[in-house]
Amino acid sequence: MIQDKDFTLRLIRQLTQALEKLLLGKPEESLMQKELDFDSLMKDIFKINFDDIASKSKEEIIEIVQQRESKDHADYYEMLGNLFMFHYRTEGKLDFADKAKTFYELYLTRSGIFALPIINRINELKIVLN
Repeated sequence: MIQDKDFTLRLIRQLTQALEKLLLGKPEESLMQKELDFDSLMKDIFKINFDDIASKSKEEIIEIVQQRESKDHADYYEMLGNLFMFHYRTEGKLDFADKAKTFYELYLTRSGIFALPIINRINELKIVLN
């Protein structure tokens, strides 16, 4: 069971890093390959694909995260923030922008880390959402 949790946490961090590179405009592979990897990682982490998680409300997604170990919540929120930010930038859906902002704010609160790139993204999203 511990190995399962460690594996999932590694997947979350892998997805977070891949999304971070895309958000910074430094993709290493083609976008098509990234999309395929993202979908399989989402299924490994949440047991559902992105479309299914995107159709859930912020509260429902937060509830899913709350069911995980509390020490891992910051990792989940950072990954979810990056995921929704990436999809907002590619698809322009305000719902994705709102979810990204929420998950980034939860990440900052949970992690206690001062992360300027995340703060800048939150400010970018606030402009769009107001």
